[in-house]
Amino acid sequence: MKYQSRKKALILLADGTIFYGKAVGRDGTAFGEVCFNTGMTGYQEIFTDPSYFGQLMVATNAHIGNYGVNNDEVESEGIKIAGLICKNFNYEYSRVAADGSLLDFFEENNLMAISDVDTRALVSYIRENGAMNAVISTEVDNIDGLKEQLSKVPDMDGLELASKVSTKEPYYFGDENAKYKIAALDIGIKKNILRNFAKRDAYIKVFPYNSKFEDLQAWNPDGYFLSNGPGDPEPLVEAQQVAKEIIDRDLPLFGICLGHQVIALANGISTYKMHNGHRGINHPVKNLLTGKGEITSQNHGFAINREETEAHPDVEITHVHLNDHTVAGIRMKSKNCFSVQYHPEASPGPHDAEYLFDQFVESMQKGK
Repeated sequence: MKYQSRKKALILLADGTIFYGKAVGRDGTAFGEVCFNTGMTGYQEIFTDPSYFGQLMVATNAHIGNYGVNNDEVESEGIKIAGLICKNFNYEYSRVAADGSLLDFFEENNLMAISDVDTRALVSYIRENGAMNAVISTEVDNIDGLKEQLSKVPDMDGLELASKVSTKEPYYFGDENAKYKIAALDIGIKKNILRNFAKRDAYIKVFPYNSKFEDLQAWNPDGYFLSNGPGDPEPLVEAQQVAKEIIDRDLPLFGICLGHQVIALANGISTYKMHNGHRGINHPVKNLLTGKGEITSQNHGFAINREETEAHPDVEITHVHLNDHTVAGIRMKSKNCFSVQYHPEASPGPHDAEYLFDQFVESMQKGK
């Protein structure tokens, strides 16, 4: 089989640690922040999620590519991860609904990937030492050169990436005759979020990341949405200003993930880079308002400060992550604004949190 003579490849971490594997498809080199996702399914959604822009993704599931790819199961135009690291890469696939192989999908997107890696050892190392920059490469005899190049790659902490994935021009999604109009600020939006709004009788206009409040307001929407996205929320001062102006006018506002962090910053609550972040489709969250548990899909490397949130006179914690007690959701006591640190739209995975879209529609209904 032609894949048995694949080139040797390596993963070089910023602290000098090296793991070895073999190239999948093309040769080359790719840089990014190494992180891992614990999802057993949904690799195509992960690879095309704009929130993963600039990251080398380690798949903890032992087999990747076994069900191919489907053209309808993308979260954006093209692959957004910087590279893939996995244990077993399946060149063949067995799925009636597949439109092609994962290898072909990678080659179309010119993605660097390596397999045959001891991902258990790598993930264990990242868990212990934290997410850090890394390089994957077939240049196994050029370690000193790779180290020098890697030292020049900027850290994710303080890095603004929304501009790299946001739409350049406004666009529309859904039925223009729908009951509700939503203005969405695209700081890395996923397609399935738009689908969830559309199926709830909403017509969405998606705006570039650096749009002003006046741009969104001119469309006369019933509600405003701040999307998910990659990178550090702190540099997104324009998005924070948009959030402040929406909040000041008490207009319906909903935020997911990066949008949630932007809303926190707009309220003077700081954010911080987590040791590893949360990335997977089975994270337990408790809804403090109902007392119910939710199994959620998550993908974030930053979080909002819990102590500052608890001390804020006008912000209430609505959801907490049960593994580490980080803030998973907030709402404002005197304003029509709420947000969550996870993905209620996510499929694959559970649908426990889809009610949040209904909650946003209800908030728009009250404002009409």
